[in-house]
Amino acid sequence: MNSEMIVLVGGVFVAVAGFLTLGGFAVLNRLAPERRRLEGITNRGVSTGLVVDPGPSLAADDLSSVEKRLAKLVPKSPKDMGRLQRQMALGGFHGYLPAAIFVLVEITLPLIFGAIPLLWLGFSAGLILAFVLAAVGYVIPGLYLSHLIRGFKKEIRNGLPDALDLLIVCIEAGSGLDQAILKATEELAISYPRLSTELGMITTEIRAGKPRLDAFRNFAERTKVEDVQSLVAMLVQTDRFGTSIAQALRTHADVLRTKRRQRAEEKAAKLGVKLVFPLVFCLFPALYVVTLGPAVIQFVRVFFGQVAAD
Repeated sequence: MNSEMIVLVGGVFVAVAGFLTLGGFAVLNRLAPERRRLEGITNRGVSTGLVVDPGPSLAADDLSSVEKRLAKLVPKSPKDMGRLQRQMALGGFHGYLPAAIFVLVEITLPLIFGAIPLLWLGFSAGLILAFVLAAVGYVIPGLYLSHLIRGFKKEIRNGLPDALDLLIVCIEAGSGLDQAILKATEELAISYPRLSTELGMITTEIRAGKPRLDAFRNFAERTKVEDVQSLVAMLVQTDRFGTSIAQALRTHADVLRTKRRQRAEEKAAKLGVKLVFPLVFCLFPALYVVTLGPAVIQFVRVFFGQVAAD
């Protein structure tokens, strides 16, 4: 029976591991940049994917309507956004819909949290608890958004040195800065998806006609990350004085990589202090019970045995 159970458990483990492995390979294959480029070429062409249908000519009115539709697809400048939209952009959410959903959640969640104790305990008994839970429900969306903003900035800071390395390789291979940004957007889609999205927005703004430096400034305004702001300042100076972009990016990438290593060392140094409270309140009580418990029980037995003998 034991051998049969071991074989059954082993078979289930192998089947689940194989299923997860195949599923992971399928997802990574669909997210591969090469597959996306091939699908884009195939979708733009006819049956062979090489000949592109020019389509019917557009009139002037049609061109103006198309331009208006394309203008909606261009990312808005942070100066044209409201306060809530800028906060949502810092968390990686762009457009009006995430801001509307956030406002809706911020309104409905206190009502739901406040209604639960009133329905459960009654109006007089649950009024104070309803006010407390309503305040908690009002605070939760803001705290969650702050958590998302911290994670977004952390991913931007950690992925920026790798993005600069990709830009350096592409520029030294003969590509322009715009093509290098596009290539970095495709290659970072899996490892740093939020940074890839922001770089893709830079490419969209440049293709829509914005100057490259304005697109970089909007990138710095959207992210509010010091490393990005210093990168934009360096690119502005490089463009103004006509120095080598590859050399400037290499120097800046070395600085950002050093700062990333220093942040990791700082977190490692703080780890000992952060482990004090879990050790004191979780591990030490169980350790004391296991090590000193038998001795305490023995002392109690001996003491009460002497008392009973007396």
